[in-house]
Amino acid sequence: MEKRYVFLVTVVCTSLALTLLVVHWRHIRSVTVELMDLERRVRALQKGQEWWNEGVCCPSGTCCGCQVWESPKFGGSRGKRDLSSPGKIRQKRQTERRSFLHLIPASAHSNDERDLTVLTWALGQIQGAGLQASGETITVATEGNYFIYSQVLYKDTTWVMGHVITKRLKGAETKLMKCLKSMPSNDSVNTCYTAGVHFLESGSVLELSIPRKSAELILVAHATFMGIFSI
Repeated sequence: MEKRYVFLVTVVCTSLALTLLVVHWRHIRSVTVELMDLERRVRALQKGQEWWNEGVCCPSGTCCGCQVWESPKFGGSRGKRDLSSPGKIRQKRQTERRSFLHLIPASAHSNDERDLTVLTWALGQIQGAGLQASGETITVATEGNYFIYSQVLYKDTTWVMGHVITKRLKGAETKLMKCLKSMPSNDSVNTCYTAGVHFLESGSVLELSIPRKSAELILVAHATFMGIFSI
């Protein structure tokens, strides 16, 4: 009886020891797998590569953060930049330079026949060849979408003041934007600002005018101005 008891105890102890060994072995294998995966990531990063774009996969077959749709070998949209030609880089930068024009007031005069006050502009800033300024007008050389902005500082006792930006093209005239502002009764000084996006054809001529002759304006560069840039 005693021998049988000893035998059973030996079997149980052996089973427990084997179980512990199996659990311990699995834990070691799991840690080893993680270390291998971490080592591959570190090596990839040291080479200046993104390890997730390489498709690094764990030994178990489970992919760890693979993003194959961005990988060049799978036909992704990302590719190497062509830096071999400085001329191409300069040409690209020049192409990306957007045309813009900022005008400041030079003078104002009345057009009695049209019952208007028209501003004559001086060049503030300019970039590109897509826009040209001449006296009272802006001429668009390159068609496209443009952001137009303007502001006028009024000093007039008329209770409402404002201005209009007009486009002329092939004999047709279109009012692109209007700006109206109530004038204070105690101090008749106020600004009116307007802006908008418009498609302008090549050859379009823009003009800012106040629909009132002999309008009293304050012609200072920080308060009365007009500008346009391509977008």
